[in-house]
Amino acid sequence: MAQMLVHVHTGPENPTKAALGLLVALTGLREGHAVTLFLAGDAVHLLSPDHADVTGTGTGRVGDHLAGLKEAGASFLLSGMSAKARGYDDTLLAGYDARFAMPDALVAQAVSADTVLCY
Repeated sequence: MAQMLVHVHTGPENPTKAALGLLVALTGLREGHAVTLFLAGDAVHLLSPDHADVTGTGTGRVGDHLAGLKEAGASFLLSGMSAKARGYDDTLLAGYDARFAMPDALVAQAVSADTVLCY
């Protein structure tokens, strides 16, 4: 089993790329890998229920991927600075194994991961 970090920094403005990052993370979990997601920049919007219907071309619906990730026990780190700058608070994390993190957490995850994928 590999330790994967999937760093998603693309938000609803590019639904195909944003949904692809979530789909790849979900696929990794389903294949038995340990996956941590780090959402930064506009990607923090993806956890908002307002964006559940965002659908990528050929990459699926964000809400469906998030439901699968939640069911599979995915661990999320969200950029606290990105979330705050976009008006989010702790309520964004509700229902997820998630916490706000600073850039040092992203660096630590990247250094310890076997594979880092960025979307």
